[in-house]
Amino acid sequence: MKEDSADSGAVSDQSNSQKTLISSGSPPILAQNEIPSAIVANPNDQAQNGKTLWQQLLPVVACGAGLFSDGYINNVIGSVVTVLRAQYGTTWANSTAKTYLSAIAFVGTVVGQLLFGYLSDKWSRTNALLLSTLILIVFTALSTGSYYKGDTVGMFNVLTAWRFFVGIGIGGEYPAGSVAAAESSGELKSGTRNMWFILFTNSMIDWGFVIGAFVPWLVAAACHNTNLETIWRTSLGIGVVFPFSLFIMRFFLKEPEEFQKNSMKYARTPYKLVFKFYGWRLFIVSLIWFLYDFSAYSFAIYSSTILANIFDEKSAPLTTVFGWNTVINLFYIPGTMMGAPVSDWLGPRKALAVGVTLQGVIGFIMAGCYSSLAQPQLVGAFAVVFGIFQSLGELGPGNNIGVLAAKTCATGVRGQYYGVAAAVGKLGAFVGTFVFPFIVKAGGEDKVLSAQYPFYVSSVLCILSAVLCWFGVPEVGQNTIQDEDVRFRAFLEANGYDTGQLGLRKDGSMVVEEAK
Repeated sequence: MKEDSADSGAVSDQSNSQKTLISSGSPPILAQNEIPSAIVANPNDQAQNGKTLWQQLLPVVACGAGLFSDGYINNVIGSVVTVLRAQYGTTWANSTAKTYLSAIAFVGTVVGQLLFGYLSDKWSRTNALLLSTLILIVFTALSTGSYYKGDTVGMFNVLTAWRFFVGIGIGGEYPAGSVAAAESSGELKSGTRNMWFILFTNSMIDWGFVIGAFVPWLVAAACHNTNLETIWRTSLGIGVVFPFSLFIMRFFLKEPEEFQKNSMKYARTPYKLVFKFYGWRLFIVSLIWFLYDFSAYSFAIYSSTILANIFDEKSAPLTTVFGWNTVINLFYIPGTMMGAPVSDWLGPRKALAVGVTLQGVIGFIMAGCYSSLAQPQLVGAFAVVFGIFQSLGELGPGNNIGVLAAKTCATGVRGQYYGVAAAVGKLGAFVGTFVFPFIVKAGGEDKVLSAQYPFYVSSVLCILSAVLCWFGVPEVGQNTIQDEDVRFRAFLEANGYDTGQLGLRKDGSMVVEEAK
């Protein structure tokens, strides 16, 4: 990135200029929405810090890759529900678990995002990660062994309860893992930091979705589509393996350097000043995340159409259902993997805006041509276009909303900032779940209109997200985390806050800076 080539004189001049803007009290709009290109020279480039690439990547991997469990555990439950429906028939159909089992983890996720956002700022990044991982391991294992005195309905209810706590563990991975991964990415080579962050956060979620569809297929094939209880319990149980392996890695993590320097663990968090400085930005980032998750609900309509044109789910063997579900989830992978370096080339703000705009355009085209595309003889062409559509969603908001949430805020409150934005995004999915059925019903008896209306709405929201991102979110450069800490410190000092209480000593006690 060009901003990293500034000479030391330029750095000094821009730093002084920025401090002048901020020290006047409430910062002007430009100071609030535009991050300077090189306030702080980053001393941690690969050529200077003496670490190998793997040594630099290890903290990012250990912190961010836990989101793989999010993708796996959230997606595998769809296959589990398919098996439970086949195994228990009318008992399952008449149970309340049918309504709540798939969604209850999302409720827990919102709780976990808010709770662990606070814990990661006021307690510890690494300890919060270990706790969220432990919760995932314990309650995923309990979900696998769900039992209630031999009573089937009771077992459904116990499984639902355990899934809520699994959601809390998943939610903890967002603020604790992603912000620590973002802070650790500062040691990576300039020009690649956003890419590596994405590959070990959002790409992990997408691969989790794929494996969460593939494992049930593999288990069903091994069981020859019989022994249904073995299929769903084994599919759930394998979800323990991934967080357990990370739990071991995370024991060797240290607190990220930026957290050591700028933590508010021992400091009073000035929430009024935080809201004054970051309130509008947090609102915009959260709204974009809300719109993205809200719209994503309708995207499943097309995947259901593709599958309906290939096989009859009611009579097809489990291996067919799970196999094609794996193929559908693979549509995410090209977008997230090839889109990761785009976040460094264009910057996350532009990458998100461009990706979601193109997705909206293709959404309009697919909705307009739905009656022609949704035909059994055109299922191949339909699947290709749908794959492009899904990939653009990952290239845009899928990859970059997490970058923006993790890197547009100062370290002292980053966990809470990210946790709120992610929780609002999950709320968007809830709202979409309830709203879109009404949009579908607006099409009446016309099946074409019932499929088109949700996608017209979603495509409009895609364009709205692009506008909000382009005009309401600052650009994120390679050194944005360090820049934000400088800007926020200057703002706090200008408003009478003692920044000497920020940071940690090596022994975990408070850092007291010398008066300047």
